Amino acid sequence: MRAFVSFLVLPFLFLLAGCGDLISQDAGKRGAIAPILTSDEAFDDQTFAKPQEARVTHIDLDLAMDFDAKTIAGTATLDVLAADGASEIVLDSNGLRVSGVTDEAGNALSFELGETVEGKGEPLTIQLPAQKLERGADLAQGVLAPTHRITVEYVSAPQAEALQWLSPEQTAGGEHPFLFSQGQAINNRTWIPTQDSPGIRQTWEATISAPEPLKVVMSGVLQGDPAPKDGNRRDFRFVMNNAVPPYLIAIAAGNIEFSELGPRSGVWAEPEVIEAAAQEVGDTEAMIDAGIALFGDYRWGRYDMIVLPPAFPYGGMENPVMTFLTPTFIAGDRSNNGLVAHELAHSWSGNLTTYSSWRDGWLNEGVTSYFENRIVEEVYGKQRAEQEYALSYAGLVGGIDDIGADSPSTAMRTPDAISPFATRGFAIYDKGTVFLRTVENIIGREEFDAWLTQWFDSHAFEPVTSEMFLADLREKLIGDDAELENRLMLDEWVYGTGLPENAWAPDSEAFAEVDLAVAAYAAGAALPDVDVWSGWTAAEQRRFLEELPQELSGEQLTALDASLGLSQTENNEVLFLWLEAALRNEYDPAVAQAESFLARVGRNKFVSPLFRALNDTQWGKPIAQRIYAQTRSSYHAYTRGNVDETLGFEEPAQTALTD
Repeated sequence: MRAFVSFLVLPFLFLLAGCGDLISQDAGKRGAIAPILTSDEAFDDQTFAKPQEARVTHIDLDLAMDFDAKTIAGTATLDVLAADGASEIVLDSNGLRVSGVTDEAGNALSFELGETVEGKGEPLTIQLPAQKLERGADLAQGVLAPTHRITVEYVSAPQAEALQWLSPEQTAGGEHPFLFSQGQAINNRTWIPTQDSPGIRQTWEATISAPEPLKVVMSGVLQGDPAPKDGNRRDFRFVMNNAVPPYLIAIAAGNIEFSELGPRSGVWAEPEVIEAAAQEVGDTEAMIDAGIALFGDYRWGRYDMIVLPPAFPYGGMENPVMTFLTPTFIAGDRSNNGLVAHELAHSWSGNLTTYSSWRDGWLNEGVTSYFENRIVEEVYGKQRAEQEYALSYAGLVGGIDDIGADSPSTAMRTPDAISPFATRGFAIYDKGTVFLRTVENIIGREEFDAWLTQWFDSHAFEPVTSEMFLADLREKLIGDDAELENRLMLDEWVYGTGLPENAWAPDSEAFAEVDLAVAAYAAGAALPDVDVWSGWTAAEQRRFLEELPQELSGEQLTALDASLGLSQTENNEVLFLWLEAALRNEYDPAVAQAESFLARVGRNKFVSPLFRALNDTQWGKPIAQRIYAQTRSSYHAYTRGNVDETLGFEEPAQTALTD
């Protein structure tokens, strides 16, 4: 058993974060400075920052969008808290073009961009002003305050990985360009000069200039109406006074409209999509109520969403007060909006309490996936929740079978021997879900819920680690009960590989009818009746397709499509499974639809597996190369990177330009 090591917090940086209500979102009322954790588990090896010496506490952005140059440029004014004797601060950059740094009086400060480390960027080291800021007279004794303020003038990196610039043709309306950002994991250092680490939480504000008629949204609260300015442009101002990890600073701009859902929530989307989007997320207020009833106060005020164009690489991104969503979840029947429950649940697990190191990804995604399932149970009932848990469990078992139970990438806490980004998704999301379901059932739901609620309360707006999570659970729920400790197998779950033997299996009745139909089909029986198929939930349809034999003949695939209407479904999750099975089995009639699907969708969950299915056969390799040559430029850098690796794609060498 791994011993718990008490985490240290440097005295000059420590202040317990408040865990009360939402901090007022105006520029004069910021939340408390969050602690910096210094245990071994808290260490983030993906940042150049040295927060024990000097750290960013607040960012003030003043930036302008340039859709022609595909850049964002302006200034970032940083509040810095430095230790006595510290003479410099180290920020993260990845391609930022810095033209100057000044102190509060406008005096130039020395700075240096270090050598580039592949996949990480380069350190931006800035000499701190000799003169410190005056401490506010109204600050109580012991309350920390910034010691320095510096301003960085810069332009975002060329082809910044955080920013996706879409042409009008890539939008639903086809008339105006679009921009969105994706900060997680370490992409925000391509457009914001700060300490880009989840354990260095920061408050922020921003003034963003954009051309009319585009509207701008951010993961902060909009302050009033946009202000007109010269050049047919407008300024939008935002504030986030709760300290957040910097990867959660997000921006989007386009021809978008807003639809109010309730007193706390609404959705943005292009005019052509807004009606369908609002209908699909219509249960959001009920989900917020469910989250509060389960695990305590919602501390962010509003919960708004934006449905982005299809190039968005993820299902969703939990940016505070402005969740980013893929349009591919829209099915017309709310069958895929467990996605909304998931991103909302991040308002507690991931945004409120955040891993200090990327190696603890399960603390965000695993806890959130468990929380998501509880919200689904509250809003849609136990059957749907149990079916979705069964799909998650099956994904976990299948993932472990594929790469082996001894693989280090099946551990929830990423071992030091591999990259923090090498842990498989099923080990972070699904294994985390099954772990907490197991603990819940051994401990008892009522007692476990009370513990998880106090965990969120105790660490609100703070970084956390696996060792902290387990130590708190042991202290509050296990105590000296050795038998309970042995039954829970906590260390084996978090630090071990594979699937522990006490994993809580899903209810065998969750998919009883579907599993019988799958077994009957595999034994040579007829397909389900079309009325039976159409009466199944989306989860039941997915279960049937996921459990089909890997090898299917052309005749079988034709019959599947003819009987079940798979190529005509409006549910992209179901359509993806159909196309994957068809391409895996070299089914020519599906190629045209797959090509169309890959041209309009950028979600990595769908795109990467379909190209992988094509590339796995000699029949499919040339098809994959042909399609990718046409679609690659429309994909986000994350999706491109995955498909590039699958297809062995290499960027053509670029000729250096000279004056």
